[in-house]
Amino acid sequence: MPMHDWTNVEPGIYHHFHQQWTVAIADTLNAGFLPPGFSALIEPHCQSVVTAELHNATIFQRANRIAIWHRMGEVVCIIEIVSPGNKASRSALRAFVEKTCDFLRAGVNVLLVDPFPPGPYDPYSLHKVIWDEIEEAPFEMPADETLLLAAYQSGDNALGLPSEAYLQPYRVGAAMPDMPAWIEPDSYVEVPLERTYQSAWDVCPSDYRFLVEHGRLPDE
Repeated sequence: MPMHDWTNVEPGIYHHFHQQWTVAIADTLNAGFLPPGFSALIEPHCQSVVTAELHNATIFQRANRIAIWHRMGEVVCIIEIVSPGNKASRSALRAFVEKTCDFLRAGVNVLLVDPFPPGPYDPYSLHKVIWDEIEEAPFEMPADETLLLAAYQSGDNALGLPSEAYLQPYRVGAAMPDMPAWIEPDSYVEVPLERTYQSAWDVCPSDYRFLVEHGRLPDE
């Protein structure tokens, strides 16, 4: 189904869907998408709670991420769905970028799903801010595709393998492609973003879905 414009609703509305989508991705990966020996577990952010002013309301950034574990002993990949709070202030964005780079430097791969267009603190995309910390390179979002999916392969210093970024711009109203989540230096799993987005959307209350699609409740 087409990606919705989540900038039209309060962050608290998106937060509910964010949690549903996170669960849907983890459940789908554990239901046969991951090879034997790998597990997808939902875990809270490691960073402290961030308070952000958005749309004249104070919210708490409490979104969860998915960690793919190998034999329950080592995290090999993080799947992160961006929330409004991650871009709400310069400090919030800096904390998010630093945590993402910490993962990559520690040898943990990252799949980043950003359903929000660039803002004042990431004017050239969240990816550009992250990648500038690793390897400065020019990057510009297509004019008609302002959302971004980014799969990061952490690389391996011992093997002389550099970090790599696999980018897929997309837009509101378009379906999302599957994206790779790297679990080993030479292998990845395709994460079914569109399928899991649809399943999360299907279990949202009808009034909630109407509000997201129309910007108002049915009886207004």
